[in-house]
Amino acid sequence: MKRTSMTPQFVEFIPSSLEEGVLYISRKYATAAHKCCCGCNTKIVTPLKPTDWTLTETSEGVTLHPSIGNWNHPCQSHYFIRRNRVVWAKKMSRQDIQHGRALNQAAKDVYYGEGRPMASSGEVRTSQSSMATSLAEGRLARFMRWLLS
Repeated sequence: MKRTSMTPQFVEFIPSSLEEGVLYISRKYATAAHKCCCGCNTKIVTPLKPTDWTLTETSEGVTLHPSIGNWNHPCQSHYFIRRNRVVWAKKMSRQDIQHGRALNQAAKDVYYGEGRPMASSGEVRTSQSSMATSLAEGRLARFMRWLLS
């Protein structure tokens, strides 16, 4: 059954057995974890770093940013956790997933000042190089600043 809300629980260590509907947050280890919100019971771990996920706490609840896309799991669930609520997002195509992963890698390369290739394929290296060049321009640059904020 798809979840519609999460209950944050602040812990030092993420427990080995997770309860459904609980978002475990370890500030000490900059990690959050929960069972997939679709009900498949897959353990989802989200590292809290500027290039991965950020956690915002307000009086209305916690928000994880960006979305959680479980592309490596059979369920392929895609959702946001906003103010303790689960907001379901559209399924993404394989092409959209690959594009998102390339943007994430480019953001990490920019943030950490690395120019390492994403894969051994010359075509992928060229794409990444073009993408890194584009980061200084227009809409993609604004997106990257937003992503890293």
